[in-house]
Amino acid sequence: MAVLDTDLDHIFPSSVLPPFWAKLVVGLVAIVCFARSYDGDFVFDDSEAIVNNKDLQAETPLGDLWHHDFWGSRLSSNTSHKSYRPLTVLTFRINYYLSGGFHPVGFHVVNILLHGGISVLMVDVFSVLFGGLQYTSKGRRLHLAPRASLLAALLFAVHPVHTECVAGVVGRADLLCALFFLLSFLGYCKAFRESNKEGTYSSTFWVLLSIFLGAVAMLCKEQGITVLGLNAVFDILVIGKFNVLEIVQKVLHKDKSLESLSMLRNGGLLFRMTLLTSGGAGMLYVRWRIMGTGPPAFTEVDNPASFADSMLVRAINYNYYYSLNAWLLLCPWWLCFDWSMGCIPLIKSVSDWRVIALAALWFCLIGLICQALCSEDGHKRRILTLGLGFLVIPFLPASNLFFRVGFVVAERVLYLPSVGYCVLLTFGFGALSKHTKKKKLIAAVVLGILLINMLRCVVRSGQWRSEEQLFRSALSVCPLNAKVHYNIGKNLADKGNQTAAIRYYREAVRLNPKYVHAMNNLGNILKERNELQEAEELLSLAVRIQPDFAAAWMNLGIVQNSLKRFEAAEQSYRMAIKHRRKYPDCYYNLGRLYADLNRHVDALNAWRNATVLKPEHSLAWNNMIILLDNTGNLAQAEAVGREALELIPNDHSLMFSLANVLGKSQKYKESEALFLKAIKANPNAASYHGNLDV
Repeated sequence: MAVLDTDLDHIFPSSVLPPFWAKLVVGLVAIVCFARSYDGDFVFDDSEAIVNNKDLQAETPLGDLWHHDFWGSRLSSNTSHKSYRPLTVLTFRINYYLSGGFHPVGFHVVNILLHGGISVLMVDVFSVLFGGLQYTSKGRRLHLAPRASLLAALLFAVHPVHTECVAGVVGRADLLCALFFLLSFLGYCKAFRESNKEGTYSSTFWVLLSIFLGAVAMLCKEQGITVLGLNAVFDILVIGKFNVLEIVQKVLHKDKSLESLSMLRNGGLLFRMTLLTSGGAGMLYVRWRIMGTGPPAFTEVDNPASFADSMLVRAINYNYYYSLNAWLLLCPWWLCFDWSMGCIPLIKSVSDWRVIALAALWFCLIGLICQALCSEDGHKRRILTLGLGFLVIPFLPASNLFFRVGFVVAERVLYLPSVGYCVLLTFGFGALSKHTKKKKLIAAVVLGILLINMLRCVVRSGQWRSEEQLFRSALSVCPLNAKVHYNIGKNLADKGNQTAAIRYYREAVRLNPKYVHAMNNLGNILKERNELQEAEELLSLAVRIQPDFAAAWMNLGIVQNSLKRFEAAEQSYRMAIKHRRKYPDCYYNLGRLYADLNRHVDALNAWRNATVLKPEHSLAWNNMIILLDNTGNLAQAEAVGREALELIPNDHSLMFSLANVLGKSQKYKESEALFLKAIKANPNAASYHGNLDV
């Protein structure tokens, strides 16, 4: 049994649970922590990635998933987010098919079960990290650290920072990535199950399978490729027993035995490193080719530090972000769905007191690294090395070191790094227990952490059940975040509370004077309240700040049309279409403008464009029928009406308009049948009954 396990004897008695029951307990605890989110709504990013993503629907060919990003846009598009996760989207599509539509319960249940399964798998992973790799004569791995692996798995299962991944449906990308990441790591461990005649370990099949599982993890989320780096570290430092302290000493003393290091002559190790390097390079090459037009374009509000002119300012802020991520792992009490837009003000000089945080982070990290690489205790080296490996390596894609990322802090990216945190925390408890007599106090602290984290998971899962609760929970954490105020305002506007929505939109614009989406939404509400002058000012400012903001151009055109400034309105509509060529709603509004100006042919052409781009655009079809009816083109109106009803057979407004045309054409029986059908679909429409009587 591992030394660490003996140190934890006071927390878990000697009659510790066997592996099966330990896994069952961990799985149940993991599910209970987040079960409250099972009947939650689609919230925040779920709307774009799921509800508005056509890749989930049967009409979209399955092959398109391999050419689209996570949000359903073509990867070749300049506006694509470049997040390539086709396997995650495929699971969403299966969920949609099995649920019979966008019913969130099925989506949430899958996420909760995935977290439970990953937590169960963590028992085996932690068993390797703490107990090492030892096998029976039959090839079964021995569980040499049952207490340590159970404690670490429980700490992982109940960590509140996982709430975003589990309770938010889009977090499935992180869950699936973690699942295949861990399977890849465990598969790589199996490569050392048997020894060959030379005493070295090698199994090409398991190494190749591990690389394949790493590729699968990357197709769930880009972070998955980092498992290859972790496997390499595991192989060199743990399997190869590469001792940095010993090497340094030999270099300093010019020891000739350095040339005959067994690791350098280990053909099996070099072969495995070649396979891992080739696999990683191949995956990166394919990923880059698929990306198409290069990396995504992010804005300053997404990641302000990356746009700082000074390299020193960028470095300080990046390190401060790392310290915040570490704090979220240590004390996951202040959690927020979004940390951008002023939530974390930039550090602009070394005199800022927050520099202390990054100094503390590096003090701890350097101390741990020195112990991990230079300790004479091989058991301690292995645990600290793998703990730091799991903590740092999966976090690298989010670190801004290799490329700019589109966020400041994101709780979801800590799902895998939290494995390393749980290793280090468990090791710390073991070390404390070994050097203190107050073992019951340590046991109470461990139990307290588990219970508090479970309670926090339950509370946080409840906040993720609806957008209103989620957005309002962020106010106390990030009151300076303009996006928080924007989202609360949007949620209130959707519920019809325009007065309150205006207040939050104004605060969002105050906090971020360049927040064009807040200006656009605020301008829309003011337009509906007939406060047209201020609406025009806001929308004009939005398009000056972001000239390619098509929606703001269209809304500006609607306001200018209401102000009878027809030429300006037409120009605004044209600008919107210039920046978004496939914009059916804008063509519809342009058609209304032409109709007001009695430019009937232009109006019909605009509405026809709208229906070509969006065949189910009921308003455009209806306006075409009515305009043709009013201008006496009954035959053409009838033809358009029949065409529209073939595409949208259950639209009662189209039935009503076509019934009117048929009545004027003296086709009374058919007209009466359509009126009755429209009334059946919408019995409270007085005009339907009145026209039927006529």
